[in-house]
Amino acid sequence: MSTTSALSAADLYADHLATLSDRTRTALERAGLDHLVIPSGTLHYQVFDDRDYPYAVNPQFKAWVPLTRNPGSWLVVTPGAKPKLIYLQPRDYWHVVPEAPSGYWVAHFDIVVIRKPEDAQQHLPKNAARCAILGEPQSALGQYGAYRPNNPQAVIDHLDYHRAFKTPYEIAMLREATRIAVGAHQAAERAFRAGASEFGIHLAYCQAAGQDANELPYNNIVALNTHAAVLHYTELGRLAPDPVHSFLIDAGASHAGYAADITRSYAHDTGSEFQAMIDAVDRAQRATCAQVRSGFDYKQLHLDAHLALSGVLRDFGVLRVSPEEALETGVSAAFFPHGIGHGIGLQVHDVAGFAASETGGTIAKPDGHPYLRLTRTLAPGMVVTIEPGVYFVDMLLEDLKAAGKGDAVDWDRVEAFRPYGGIRIEDNVVCTDDAPINLTRDAWDASAK
Repeated sequence: MSTTSALSAADLYADHLATLSDRTRTALERAGLDHLVIPSGTLHYQVFDDRDYPYAVNPQFKAWVPLTRNPGSWLVVTPGAKPKLIYLQPRDYWHVVPEAPSGYWVAHFDIVVIRKPEDAQQHLPKNAARCAILGEPQSALGQYGAYRPNNPQAVIDHLDYHRAFKTPYEIAMLREATRIAVGAHQAAERAFRAGASEFGIHLAYCQAAGQDANELPYNNIVALNTHAAVLHYTELGRLAPDPVHSFLIDAGASHAGYAADITRSYAHDTGSEFQAMIDAVDRAQRATCAQVRSGFDYKQLHLDAHLALSGVLRDFGVLRVSPEEALETGVSAAFFPHGIGHGIGLQVHDVAGFAASETGGTIAKPDGHPYLRLTRTLAPGMVVTIEPGVYFVDMLLEDLKAAGKGDAVDWDRVEAFRPYGGIRIEDNVVCTDDAPINLTRDAWDASAK
């Protein structure tokens, strides 16, 4: 990181911390509590074994500090006082010990280094009953579990609701995660064009991202041919199919605890009709991204995407009915069975996607669309994914016929596209007071310069 960008990150981080402190003050007041206590989380071990699962940091913890590989640490936030970081740096010759805290963020904390996990208790607030402790049960600390996470709903509702509105620091972290992911996506396409298997493409992706499978924000979806019709295909075949028709990759990257989530689809034959369909979905996707405007209902954006994708399928002869009829009768859902996207930030599927307000409540999904992950009205600072897709899924098409809706489809055209599996195109987009910022397209354009 250059000096200029480091200074910028330091300035942005100070403002970010001030925002988190304000949110925390309000959340604690509403819950009638004095302290916010956040464990970083612990290692979990597999049953009947001494092998641990990959560690995943508590998202509430990494919202404050860019630490993602520090189990056994704690954060204490008391309004009016400097936040305290209890930093576990064990004496250990079996494993790599975390380095001493360093970077632009450390000056904002009182840092206490401990050598054993149980030593954290002496540095926590004395009265656990006055604390909002956010985390998983395994993080319990103290005799009789006095410092077991209690996760007060009033605190979680407030913090999670406002986490949808990203600070400038968070936007900067998301932008960097996106830059890393875009470079890796480009490496994956090169591997695909060179004839690599799904596993080989995955390795090329990880190499280019500089992140292994446990560091990436989610398991890579690397799908050739009909595997693209499996929405969360993660099997990673060791041999490339013969012939190769298509490639879908849904893969992200991490930076300072923040995630990128990007999907691209490719035709092996760039002059094919399937490539033309990819181009049509890409145009529809860009138009949907342009709808990410303050005050726009994300539920409506999802329904508009159904109309746009049904229009693509009708143009290619797959549908015999109008887009409006396809949406109304549920036919479109057989080809576009998931939601248009979700919030993204510290988690790939960020929290509070259905939150009605900062004090709780939910906003229902549209009838017939159970997999939509976000129902809120867009506002400045929200970052969402936009990921329309069309798929040729045998099970869903069989269900369509069984429901007596088969006349809406030209089955010969379906058969022509089945070998390709499907198409999905996904960008990460920031809602602002003005035009949306497409982090993904910006990174792609910058890489071409």
